[in-house]
Amino acid sequence: MTNGNSRNYFELFGIPASFKLDTDALAQRYRELQRIFHPDRFASGTDRERRLAVEQAALVNEAYQTLRIPMTRGRYLLELNGVVFNDESQTTSDNEFLLEQMEWREVLAEVREQADSMSVLTKLLQTINVRRVDLEQELADTLGANNWQAAMAVVNKLQFITKINQEAEAIEGELLDSL
Repeated sequence: MTNGNSRNYFELFGIPASFKLDTDALAQRYRELQRIFHPDRFASGTDRERRLAVEQAALVNEAYQTLRIPMTRGRYLLELNGVVFNDESQTTSDNEFLLEQMEWREVLAEVREQADSMSVLTKLLQTINVRRVDLEQELADTLGANNWQAAMAVVNKLQFITKINQEAEAIEGELLDSL
């Protein structure tokens, strides 16, 4: 068994370093790697072999989680190309996007008081999803053009959208639990 920690995630999965990828093939390769490196296969091995198996299994999990989600895959590609993210101070200067975020946050803040709260929330989640899909296409385009700064701005927007989507889904869960 070799230690693959020095290889990037794309190399680990044996696929080209590209934003566009076949997620079904990625999932299939993930399952294959999990079988190969599953720590149970090395239970009777040496301490070193068992430790390496655990490390490889963790690396395979981390790589899969990163590559399967477009936003994290895009961010990873940017990092491979030398882009450094500072999550503490990362923001966007796109005023239209910021206004959109503020509107969505207002809807979330008031949704519990709405008589038709589930339909309001469903509509918001659909709007967020459409915006996410558009941004993922923009990310594919900017990465394809090696426009790292523009791609970084798109990743930042996708991070905002991911967070607000999680908040909306949490409220949705609360509303469903109260039915």
